[in-house]
Amino acid sequence: MSRWLGALLLVTASLGWAQERRARIDLEHYRADVEILPRTQSLSARVEVGFTPLEDTNTVVFELNNGLNVTRAVTEKNEDLPAVRYQQDFTVKLTFPNQLPKGQATKVTLSYEGRITGLENSPVEGISFGSIQNDRAFLLYPSRWLPTNGYTSDRFTAELNITVPTGMEVLASGLSASKPAAAAGKTVFSYRMEKPSFPASIAVVSTPPERVNSEGYSTLLYFRGDEKAQAGVYGDETGKIVKYYGSILGLPPYGNLTLVETEEHAPNGYAAPGILFLSPRGIGKKLNSRLLAQQVAHQWWRVLVSPASRRHLWLDNGFANYTRMLYLESTAGPSALEAEISDTSIEALTRDDVTILQTDTLEDYSPELLALASSKGAIVLHMLRNVVGDEPFLAALKEFAQKMAWSSATTGDFEKIVSATSKRDLQFFFVQWVESSGASEFKLDYTIYRLGDGKGFRVMGKVSQDKDTFRMPVEMLIETQGEPEKKIIEVAGTASEFSVDTFGKPQRVLLDPNRKVLRVDDQIRVAVAIKKGEQAAELGAYNEALTEYQKALDVNRNSSLAHYRIAEVFFLQGNYQSAANEFRESLNGDQEPKWTELWSHINLGKVFDITGQRERAVNEYQQAIRTKDNTQNGLDEANKYLQSPYQRPRRTDEP
Repeated sequence: MSRWLGALLLVTASLGWAQERRARIDLEHYRADVEILPRTQSLSARVEVGFTPLEDTNTVVFELNNGLNVTRAVTEKNEDLPAVRYQQDFTVKLTFPNQLPKGQATKVTLSYEGRITGLENSPVEGISFGSIQNDRAFLLYPSRWLPTNGYTSDRFTAELNITVPTGMEVLASGLSASKPAAAAGKTVFSYRMEKPSFPASIAVVSTPPERVNSEGYSTLLYFRGDEKAQAGVYGDETGKIVKYYGSILGLPPYGNLTLVETEEHAPNGYAAPGILFLSPRGIGKKLNSRLLAQQVAHQWWRVLVSPASRRHLWLDNGFANYTRMLYLESTAGPSALEAEISDTSIEALTRDDVTILQTDTLEDYSPELLALASSKGAIVLHMLRNVVGDEPFLAALKEFAQKMAWSSATTGDFEKIVSATSKRDLQFFFVQWVESSGASEFKLDYTIYRLGDGKGFRVMGKVSQDKDTFRMPVEMLIETQGEPEKKIIEVAGTASEFSVDTFGKPQRVLLDPNRKVLRVDDQIRVAVAIKKGEQAAELGAYNEALTEYQKALDVNRNSSLAHYRIAEVFFLQGNYQSAANEFRESLNGDQEPKWTELWSHINLGKVFDITGQRERAVNEYQQAIRTKDNTQNGLDEANKYLQSPYQRPRRTDEP
């Protein structure tokens, strides 16, 4: 046995280590020599990691995919280091013979190899961040195929030398070059990224791209299969999105992007410097502008500017989400934005017990994290826009992107910039919406007085809500016999009195009529409970889903959508009588949204087909057609089953 192999210790971790505090380091640079072996779905790597300890320490921890096994770890002086593997949190702990002084740059080199085949060994259950196949591969930064520290927050530069079989091509971030490898039948692709970002996502392809020029930008698209037909429309839309974002945020870090199709279980989208990775499901059968616009936005809000820690993750997800909404507003108008804000507000409230600055406590890619960092983050930006006005808000976004370019930022950095551009002290806003959790419920009481002598009317009243620390300007709409009048009142504390004079006689007073403030009421409670149920059902947690749907019915017994979702769960469980009962309840409810009528009839038809009642099934399909509602191609579905009965899919345990 060689000397270095004897020094190497690879063991399974105890749970205790995962709970220990890790020493902080500043990850600075990778120099990686990697060979990808498609035939065996494996890779081998020798990676030099440059970093600076932020405190005195003799141990350093890197996250590394559990499918990869470290074979050697050495210091700059080629001294062997013990490398201890901890499977529970996919880490490798290196112990140095001497203490590493704080602030003194150093390097360590890890050699490792293993297989990355998809869902197996993924850091997030059910999501594939990497897969090596015979004719292609993708390895995303979240897969931890490179030794990672400070995930999503610690920016770095990189030199990647990646060897693949001749005839295949490697796509990565940065400046590129290729040359024949020393061994016949292999090619080395080299990429160098000199600006700190997250250049740790690559793709291996074996077919040429389609190039699409749009709005002065050139996009390369590596789509395959049925999705290949979508390349043209995606390339055209990419150019339009980049041009619009450039007009409001400044020059893009990468104007000419590369789009790569991944695989079924990959995230719908993931953005690396200059490269967007889209799954077949995300690409879909027609342009998914929502997905594309959000991933392009990450070129500014991740690649160019990133959160200084996971506590500030909304600067990545929330900013990209709202930038996408700005593009939607520019193409489809204010009404489309209002509808999007309404839906996003519901999702934001599915996790209202944690502050935005506590996203570091939530699991990566979980519905809870996305609700907080992405959805609530976007809503916070929309509210901020309404508070300071369009011009100061957009100026702040642009200055934030340009001033913090190629660096990490905190929420405080953004607060300073937007306070300066708007010439307002916005501490109250960030305390309320970033550092606090939950949302208020407004109660409005008012009395109308005639002023006499033709002076008009006065509305005097009080706005009550349950948060003593709350402060927010809120719009009030007063509907009169003439033109409606809008006023802004300051709601502060649990009770805020107001007095508003109008010329026309007031008919009705509405507080926050366009829902510009994140808040709750019974309608919102129903929608939030249903959304949480949908999230649970998507994960297969049907009992939890039923509990949430029942919460919605406790508030509104006539909610057609809640009954419909309960019926769906029963149908999936094979409880057809209960499913039929709930589809009937949906039809007898408030029929909000309208499509519940169409699809309740279709699903009742399916129940009757399964239970051998063809005549009753046909009647339901005919009633579905009479709705003339083609939501999600429902009319096509109904006509299909009019022609031939619905057949229940064969269970996986059936021969």
